[in-house]
Amino acid sequence: MSNAPELLLANHLKTLRLPTFLREHDKLARICAAEGLDHVRYLARLTELELIDRERRMVERRIKSAKFPAVKSLDSFDFKAIPSLNKMMVLELARCDWIERRENVIELGPSGTGKTHIALGLGLAACQKGMSVAFVTAAALVHELMEARDEKRLLRLQRQLAKVSLLIIDELGFVPLSKTGAELLFELISQRYERGSTLITSNLPFEEWTETFGTERLTGALLDRLTHHVNILEMNGESYRLNQSKSRLTKT
Repeated sequence: MSNAPELLLANHLKTLRLPTFLREHDKLARICAAEGLDHVRYLARLTELELIDRERRMVERRIKSAKFPAVKSLDSFDFKAIPSLNKMMVLELARCDWIERRENVIELGPSGTGKTHIALGLGLAACQKGMSVAFVTAAALVHELMEARDEKRLLRLQRQLAKVSLLIIDELGFVPLSKTGAELLFELISQRYERGSTLITSNLPFEEWTETFGTERLTGALLDRLTHHVNILEMNGESYRLNQSKSRLTKT
């Protein structure tokens, strides 16, 4: 019977979904008693721990939902390796105000210059700011759209992608798109126009995007929507990945 209050409290905390309360209340009570703190300060500390832990779990859920191929922060990016990249602009973008304004970001540069790393870093920053993010390669996205169309669930997928605060489309231009694929991608970007932010990485300059989308008319209409409210990151230079590999080899 002496354990009844503890068992009842544990049951209530589980029901209320307060796992940090459940885990920390006893230890924190002893600490606060030793420091001579009253019950209000004890509860303030305990609720603060719960809020911090809850925010951490929410960020983890957003990161998992984004389906990043890897979790990378901007802190681990070597800006000196890509002198053409505007570091101050990237750090400003990491504040995520552009997402609240429903603007876009387009990263342009040859393969290996760190475009995906920067995209992942900005995506992570958005998750940490409480925003929903989805990451997908252009080829995988088009495949998913075409599959959804064939299975008569395209409208549901479009609505799902339209609601995301930030949609990251990686590696646009690596693979030419079919006429249907290009039209479906254009339709999705049009649906997100001024409703949500889109970040695109591409190894092709704008004048070569016609090679991917097939026609000048479709390419022009797409660029018109993407570049109306856009932040462009130029990432020209030697391969970032190659330089990193050389650096690791030098240290071993």
